[in-house]
This record gives sequence, C-alpha cells and structure tokens, in this order.
Amino acid sequence: MPWAEISLTVDREHVPQAEELLENHGALAVTLLDPVDDPVLEPPVGETPLWPVVELRALFPEHADRDGVLDAVLGLPGVSRPDAAAWTRVEDQDWERAWLDRFRPMRFGENLWIVPTGMEVPADAGQVLRLDPGLAFGTGTHATTALCLDWIDSQAFAGCRVLDYGCGSGVLGIAAALKGAALVLGIDNDPQALAATADNAGRNGVCDRVRCQLPDPFEPDSFDFVLANILAAPLIDLAPRLGGCLAPGGKIVLSGILAAGQADAVAEAYAPYVEHIERAERDGWVRLTGIAPGRSGDGT
Repeated sequence: MPWAEISLTVDREHVPQAEELLENHGALAVTLLDPVDDPVLEPPVGETPLWPVVELRALFPEHADRDGVLDAVLGLPGVSRPDAAAWTRVEDQDWERAWLDRFRPMRFGENLWIVPTGMEVPADAGQVLRLDPGLAFGTGTHATTALCLDWIDSQAFAGCRVLDYGCGSGVLGIAAALKGAALVLGIDNDPQALAATADNAGRNGVCDRVRCQLPDPFEPDSFDFVLANILAAPLIDLAPRLGGCLAPGGKIVLSGILAAGQADAVAEAYAPYVEHIERAERDGWVRLTGIAPGRSGDGT
C-alpha cells in the first residue's frame, strides 16, 4: 500500500511543536534531517543536537487530509520555507529503503545499542537491539525515545514485569526484555504498531517474554516498570490507569512531553501515584521518572 510523505523545513527551536502537530494530525513517523549539509561534529555521548534549520519528513496514510495538514503546518512559527512544503507518494518498498538509508547504529547510556536490521554491529557495541520499526513510531533517533532508552540502560530489569504503554515499534519494552525482564506487555491502539513490536521481539529473540495487545480489553495489573512514551494530553488522561498499575516500589518513565508548558501538568497528574519525580530534558522534550511508594528500589 502506498503512503504520503510531507517535507518541510522548520527553525530548530520550533521543531518540537511541529512534531507534535504532525503526530496529532495522524503522522505515522516523523524524521529529522539536515536540509543544507550543515554538519554537527563530535556531539557528546547521549546528546542529539539539531541543525539551525531542520527538515521534517512525516509519513501519513495515503488518504490523509493533506490540505488540513498543510494548512496546519504552514501556520506554525519557524517554518522557514513555506513554499517548500510538499507531498510525495511513497511506496512500501521505498519507505523500507529510505529507513535503512537514514538511520545508523546508535548508543544509549553506557551499554545499549540500537542497530537497524541489515547493518553491521559496531565492534564496541554492548547490549544490541536489532530494530526495524515498520510503520510504527520508535527508532531511537527522536529525543523522546532517546531519553527513555538512556534511562532504561541504567535500570535493572532482571525478573521484572514491564508495561510498555503506546509501544510503537516495541523498542522500549524489547530493551527491557533484553536486560532480563520476565514479562513485557506492549499496548498500542495501532495494529501496525503491535505487528512491528511482535516482529522486533522475534528479531531479538525475546518473543517468549513480549506480549502485545490493543488497549481494550486491557485490565490493570501489577508491574515493576511502566514505560509510556506518548504525548502529554493522553499521559494526563491515563494517570490513574498507569499509576494504578505500579507495584509497590515500581518505577515509571513518561516521555513525549514538551518542556514548554507541559511537564508540570504531567508531573502533577502523577504525583498521587509516585514519589521522587525527576525531570530530564533534551531538544525541547522532557522525560519524567518516579517511584511508587512501597519497597525501595534504586534501579541499579
């Protein structure tokens, strides 16, 4: 089945708002690229620097409301070349090749590596997660996912039960399984995301410990870890459900939160369920972590 991709250029400081708008209008994936060959050399480990002007390419179903999306993005501040915003048709096989062309092995934290399918594993790679996101969100290149993966690398998952809510490609839950989680339950409202999660779990040899399903009929259970990389509004709405899933001393990581005006509201929504809420920020996005009252857990 063919897809539709829109390409536009945005000033660096307005990239988070542009990404959120595209996702809210139904984008299946958003890729950030350098439009003018302005290299960022030798970035510190764990950082994802952006160029002064960033090209965004967003993938949509073929029959998306193109006029509605275009009107919305051209109304954003920082769209530097409105005339350059354009739609192109993308075939399935073209998308697969484009994904392989755009992404490279990446390290998160001290030891966790994401290596796209078909690429050589770096000689110094530690824990390796092979990834093909298909048409699901979650490659590790986005700041929200990278923030979560950095945190996951620092945690001890051996024997734990993990909920990955809004699993996308399954990258977060599969990383937890590779680190020894006994059970990972991936939840997503997109059947293509569930298919991508199942495929990636098999690719990494953890399909016996990774289950995935739609949000309904999901019944709250007790989990040692809850991972949720979605958007601020649904995170707030889901606070009773996700917070209520935490076992005593369980940990939660929340991402997909804009630093400008969203982090405090999300933290407030989860305050009744977790303590010691900590905040990390990258490229205009925020990660929140917290621990449910009960037994102590230092995560190391």
